[in-house]
Amino acid sequence: MDDQNKNLILATALSFLVILGWFFIFPPEDVAVDPNASSPSVAQTDGSAVLPPATTAPTSIATPAMVAETRATALAENTRLKIETPRLNGSISLTGGRLDDLSLTTYRETLDAESDNVTLLSPVGTDNAYYALYGWAPSGTLTYEQVPGANTQWTLAQGDTLAPNAPVTLTWDNGAGLLFSRTFTVDENFMFTVTQKVENASGTAQRIQPYGIVARHGEPEIEGFFIAHEGVVVMADGVLSEIDYDDMPELPNVAREAANAEVSEVGANGWIGFADKYWMTTLIPDGATPFTSVVKYVPSADIYQTEARLQPVDIAAGASAEVTTRLFAGAKEWEEIKSYEANGVYNFIDSIDWGWFFFLTKPIFAVLHWLNTIIGNMGWSIIALTLLIKALLFPLAYKSYVSMAKMKELQPRMEKIKEKAGDDRQKLQQEMMELYKKEKVNPAAGCLPILLQIPIFFSLYKVIFNTIELRHAPWIGWIRDLSAPDPSSILNLFGALPYATPEPGSIFFIFSLGVLPIILGVSMWLQQKLNPAPTDATQAMIFAWMPWVFMFMLGSFASGLVIYWIANNIITFIQQYSIMRSQGYKPDIFGNIKSGFQRKKATEGDKK
Repeated sequence: MDDQNKNLILATALSFLVILGWFFIFPPEDVAVDPNASSPSVAQTDGSAVLPPATTAPTSIATPAMVAETRATALAENTRLKIETPRLNGSISLTGGRLDDLSLTTYRETLDAESDNVTLLSPVGTDNAYYALYGWAPSGTLTYEQVPGANTQWTLAQGDTLAPNAPVTLTWDNGAGLLFSRTFTVDENFMFTVTQKVENASGTAQRIQPYGIVARHGEPEIEGFFIAHEGVVVMADGVLSEIDYDDMPELPNVAREAANAEVSEVGANGWIGFADKYWMTTLIPDGATPFTSVVKYVPSADIYQTEARLQPVDIAAGASAEVTTRLFAGAKEWEEIKSYEANGVYNFIDSIDWGWFFFLTKPIFAVLHWLNTIIGNMGWSIIALTLLIKALLFPLAYKSYVSMAKMKELQPRMEKIKEKAGDDRQKLQQEMMELYKKEKVNPAAGCLPILLQIPIFFSLYKVIFNTIELRHAPWIGWIRDLSAPDPSSILNLFGALPYATPEPGSIFFIFSLGVLPIILGVSMWLQQKLNPAPTDATQAMIFAWMPWVFMFMLGSFASGLVIYWIANNIITFIQQYSIMRSQGYKPDIFGNIKSGFQRKKATEGDKK
């Protein structure tokens, strides 16, 4: 392996270390927000509707002087109807007809079986209120008071509990000849269907525009790690866009919207909403329906808002009109997202953050999911996936390991050439190339598998970090969450001492080595011993320390990723050792070559 290729590997490894170190030592800052700011009013407009921010109800307007209410208090302020499904629990407020109370009954906040269910949506008045709101925007002679909005008091007309196969209907009469109704249905997972209808008995034709809003008060708590997108997701005409929360205040100031906003027209195949790492709330108009997508931030109210404004509807006197949209509110489960995509939600699988290497992350997860359906354990499925990847790369690896074995055998002769050449680098390179040519060795052959492993590693890291299927997934013994670091620690002798260890996120957590990181370091060291050492003393020292540096750096990585790397190292070691033996080279873990024939050949070559 020549200096150029060694430098390439070294630069790649060091760049990886620098990136990891930077994000561990200088994590993205959390932006302080004031979730209690009040909402401004927006004047009525004619023509194409401009919606106000999703305002609070008069009984729960938050001001800077008020303390955020408890969830129970906020829920008790309004009349509600229950939501009960196999996977969801919550309620709809009759004030505004808002879907603002939703918990995921199959997910808990922590591994503790008694911990609270994950809360997705919360009512106004609580910290980080988060809800979906539907309505009609006025046009012509109508005013906002004559159409249903954020504070409209709806009446329950049908049903008392929203459940699968049990829809509920709300109604509201504006007192001027327009009767509005809103019907909610829900499936057994995470998809709501909302049908809005208006009957015109006013005696004159009316023109109004239906819309849906998903609003968040204040910037939510996010992990803020570069590997996962958390914020707005927009699918517009088949093209996905992502906007982070901290980028929304930087959107253009649109006076007509009274906010910082991005407004765009979607011809077909669109949806819009907010995606967290594992959860999502998304407005989904009919795939063939054009609509206006709006991403909005209202500075004075600190409200983050996404809107789907459908086309205006003209309703003749005595006629009626209705529109139907869907709302996804739940966990970003691959299998469920795929099923919704099959039922008409265009490219919905892209709501999961697959990253730049999507052409690798998507098939990698698909295979991992398939293996898990067979094995029933994500940890063993990761190991099985590693075996498949290594089998796929074996033809290339075989050539690489044969070349590396020859390079290992040539090491003594390369050292002597270096001693003879001294500081004459041109002579050194010439003699090295002559040696490679004579022995038919390609020094670059050993680099390609390493370079191929880099995108595979990052793709699997993306999969393990972002997909909910790894969240709280156990492996064996003490590894109860493959998406979290190994909880064991060398700092308390793996539980033998009664001392707490640094929490994840602390800069000192990197030194809290668990069992898996230690095994990783040893496996990297063993694998490294089969590779030819760099002829440069400085490079050799750096490479010698690399397994132990990685051991500390990856100690705070997800256990699933560390399991993959351990399995990869062990399989690589077995493959490489076996191939070297098959070629007549008999290395031991200390790098000694015991083939007398090869040693004799090298000696004769030196004499020449």
